[in-house]
Amino acid sequence: MKTLLVCTSVSHGNTRRVAQAMAEVLDARVVAPQEVTCAEVAGHDLVGFGSGVFAQRMHPDLLAFVRALPASSRRAFVFATSGLPEPAFAPYTRPLVRLLHHKGFEVEGTFTCRAFDTWAPFRLIGGINKQRPNEDDLTAAREFALRLATGPARTA
Repeated sequence: MKTLLVCTSVSHGNTRRVAQAMAEVLDARVVAPQEVTCAEVAGHDLVGFGSGVFAQRMHPDLLAFVRALPASSRRAFVFATSGLPEPAFAPYTRPLVRLLHHKGFEVEGTFTCRAFDTWAPFRLIGGINKQRPNEDDLTAAREFALRLATGPARTA
């Protein structure tokens, strides 16, 4: 299974660390949106899309990249890191999942974890979640990736 992880990680490298943990399991390459073309994405069986959460949204660079993708029947998943927990009534990942569905991707799951955050009010106290993602978070990311890798194969 050929896998690619498209990841925007700009503040503290939190999301990139999670992507790298998943990539170990999936034998995948981790790239930023500006480092890959739409044609390269089409050459993969499974594509992960992830970013940190900014103002309760996935990063605009990642969203713009996904909007530019042509329709696809590829398998996909979404991952995110954030300072605050993802609210059940309005998940951070939902808009990206919907966008991927609209593009024809079969989204097989989402993964989120807490991460070091120095957004405006948290900066005053030195940030929150200073030790995250921690080894437990990275283990959970690897386990999520393993479930994707061992799940039933889909046909295009």
